[in-house]
Amino acid sequence: MNIAQIISSIDISTGGPARSSTHLSQSLLELDCVKQLTLITQNSGNPICSNFQSKKGELKFLPSASLWNQRKNLRHSLSQSDFSIIHGHGIWLSFIHHMCAISRSKQIPYVVSVRGMLEPWSLTQKRIKKQVALALYQRRDIRKAACLHATAMSEAEQIRNLGFTNPVAVIPNGINVKEYKVTDQPRPNKEKRKLLFLSRIHPKKGIELLMEAWLVLQEETKQNWEVEIVGNGDESYIQQLQDKISSKGISDFRIVGPLFGEAKHQAYMEADLFVLPTYSENFGIVIAEALAYKVPVITTKGTPWEDLETYRCGWWIDIGIEPLVKKLSSVLQLSSEELNEMGARGRELIEDKYDIAAVAQQMSELYQWILHKTEKPKFVI
Repeated sequence: MNIAQIISSIDISTGGPARSSTHLSQSLLELDCVKQLTLITQNSGNPICSNFQSKKGELKFLPSASLWNQRKNLRHSLSQSDFSIIHGHGIWLSFIHHMCAISRSKQIPYVVSVRGMLEPWSLTQKRIKKQVALALYQRRDIRKAACLHATAMSEAEQIRNLGFTNPVAVIPNGINVKEYKVTDQPRPNKEKRKLLFLSRIHPKKGIELLMEAWLVLQEETKQNWEVEIVGNGDESYIQQLQDKISSKGISDFRIVGPLFGEAKHQAYMEADLFVLPTYSENFGIVIAEALAYKVPVITTKGTPWEDLETYRCGWWIDIGIEPLVKKLSSVLQLSSEELNEMGARGRELIEDKYDIAAVAQQMSELYQWILHKTEKPKFVI
């Protein structure tokens, strides 16, 4: 197979989709059935990667351009090789719309990873613009896809609820577990234990729910804990959060900005508990990362992480301040030994179900089915 992966940006600041799509591409290149893979994206100041180690892989950065030139540049790139299949990551973006239109004109089957952008919460944001986009191009782009990619069954159901009848492949995002190096030594007892939030700083992520919950918690419950908020986002929103922290006098609650590389690794290694109180998440790759680092997780049913309960490595709670307060009131009183045991089970979960090699194999099976080379996979509904 000769595969094109298309994503608007793989800048390190753009979060989960950039990481998961580059990891997927790198793992697909390790498969014998992939003859060539080209990832096409737009220029960015700090891309996650600038090349592939495999000679079969190529990474193309296109210059920022007007809508017309953007389409022209993308068409030129897609014409330079005889692609079997094209896979776009995200919707509502002109770059991906051009990909869909060009794929149809060339009669090349394409896959669209919707990336949570059809979830109810997402559809309420900039609602009128999205309704116009659906009417003008987005509905057609989705409907004409050979297959849609959802990262969880809940996302697939949302796609069906919107009336799309395409095949939907339910394949989780994955991480390269080998990159998340941890020791067998449990985290030591500390005078101050750390609760970590690491994600994009955005109203969707529920940081304000965590702040309000922290205010409500009894002092004796949280006295040995501190909260660290790690991430980047809109500067004005971050300043609003900083002002709220100051005005309410929330002690042991701080925003440290984005961390990358070794600094990010260290933040996870120092964490005793990870919390993502999000309103909506199609996957939540930071949850997988935390579990890979043996950190137990609290997240909401706005994510598809019921596995936290199944594997007893975290807690899957309702969205809101009250459920968060209730859960934190009990979890913050757990011993380090109990949290360490949960963390070890979390690592087992990631190794069992979310390693990128297994995810790439499933995606390869999907592509081969679309190209009529294999039978329909069980994960396609």
